Amino acid sequence: MAELRSVDPRTLQSNPNNPRRTPASPAMDEQLLASIKAVGIIQPPCVSVTDGGLMIEIGDRRVKASIKAGLPLIDVLVCDADEVVAAMRPLAENLIRASMSSVDIWRAIERLEAQGWNEQAIGDALALPVRTVRRLKLLALLHPAMLDVMALGSMPNEEQLRTIAAATPEEQAQVWKKHKPKKGQPDVAWYEIARALAKRRMPALAAKFGDDLAKAYGIVWEEDLFAPPGDDSRTTTNVEGFFGAQQEWLQNNLPNRGTLLPVDENGHHQLPKKAERVWGKPGKADLVGHYIDVRTGDVETVTYRLPVPKKAGQPADGAKAGTADDGGSDDPPTAQARPDVTQKGVAMIGDLRTDVLHQALADMPIEDDTLFGMLILAFGGDNVSVDSGSDLRGGDRQAICRTLTEGGVLTADRDLLRQAARKMLIGVLSCRENRSQSGVFARIAGEAIGASLRLPNMATEEFLSCLSRGALETAARAESVNIAPRMVHTRERMVARFKDGTFVYPGALFRLTPEELAASTEQRHGPSGWVEPMTGEDDGTEPEDGDDSDAGFGNDDPAEREAA
Repeated sequence: MAELRSVDPRTLQSNPNNPRRTPASPAMDEQLLASIKAVGIIQPPCVSVTDGGLMIEIGDRRVKASIKAGLPLIDVLVCDADEVVAAMRPLAENLIRASMSSVDIWRAIERLEAQGWNEQAIGDALALPVRTVRRLKLLALLHPAMLDVMALGSMPNEEQLRTIAAATPEEQAQVWKKHKPKKGQPDVAWYEIARALAKRRMPALAAKFGDDLAKAYGIVWEEDLFAPPGDDSRTTTNVEGFFGAQQEWLQNNLPNRGTLLPVDENGHHQLPKKAERVWGKPGKADLVGHYIDVRTGDVETVTYRLPVPKKAGQPADGAKAGTADDGGSDDPPTAQARPDVTQKGVAMIGDLRTDVLHQALADMPIEDDTLFGMLILAFGGDNVSVDSGSDLRGGDRQAICRTLTEGGVLTADRDLLRQAARKMLIGVLSCRENRSQSGVFARIAGEAIGASLRLPNMATEEFLSCLSRGALETAARAESVNIAPRMVHTRERMVARFKDGTFVYPGALFRLTPEELAASTEQRHGPSGWVEPMTGEDDGTEPEDGDDSDAGFGNDDPAEREAA
């Protein structure tokens, strides 16, 4: 029978047969020490009586942590010195244990707070950063039904979890009701749940305005607890208020020669009529236009020059007084000097430079930041032509490159490189069904950054009318929408079903289908995407309500046409 004693932990002997030969990580030891300082030793170590005193059978780390914590006495259990059983005890103690699931930890922290524990105390007791405790608290506010499923092992990834946790409980409950797994199906479509709860957020880093304007426009900053420590990760979902405050700040803080530029419906700035953009160093008479980037919320600037109004009687450009044309000059023409290098020499220099540039790119060590910047510069080359899906032209691409090469030297500023890369990728990557299409690589890029979460509601008459009967009915069944005999009525039900929600046609997602992936692997042109192929010509017209018979989709069944 075991006996409970209070002993000085410094008098206990270590067990030479301790099965844990590899020491625990320092972080785990610090966590144990913090727990003992906060709540003491929860489970007393087991010891056995030997000729030299008491020897530790189970709990060597607990004893060492209690000594480090400065405890004068600890409780121990004195067990029978049965060699057979004693050999099994420490192995079973270290092996037969189960760690808590993340969901259980979230719930436990919630209970601790209800009992009066604050974030700092919980962090100290568990040797966790307060930021981690706050993150767990945030996740503990997830919809209870979601937590129950997560506790069984079906966990979303971090990005999806971040999106779900940022939504209100009411929004989570509404989306969960639609996407919860059916009975007998343990897998959850966390991707679809995250997409349904995704909201546009504006970063505090882009905000020029202060707390006064933020309060006036009802902006509440929320911290992204998943962001790296030290970064200003605050965001707001009040997008309209953000742009209002940013615009008011901009109007109140325009510098000398600063102007406000309008933006078009696509968010691109518009220069005054006949204005010429200045790419180099601005002159004294040049103006600096300010506008807000509708994608990032940043205040951007562009330098431009207005045409100089011509005075009355001023000669036209190139017709200067005193030229040879009007006989006003008696000086003989100056002989043109021979260039230092002939055209052939310039061509030779170009070939030599290209050869050594390619050799250096192939085998010279290059830092990642430099390689990153050089890839951006490559898109600005005179020999590169891009059918852009936006309004980014060759001059715009070269302007982006100039921001990285001030003084003729490639910058090492990572933030500047990141901004330039984003702008360049926006101008180059395209999924449009025209000559600007980038192909499967734009789809892969969009999938890599979760762009599918931004797709808008496609439950519109305009889009649904592009689907065949089979595709429309498949989509309706997946969304639990009753199928009507006539396609027009099915479309109406889909539109009504998603009046306040978001429907994304599965074929519109960025991820490649197995067929597209196979075609890409074989270097063949796969199908471009997500519109069901039609057998007839698309003349842009809709079938009349009285003739909603899937014309053009190859439906030759008279009975089905009659039913339609």
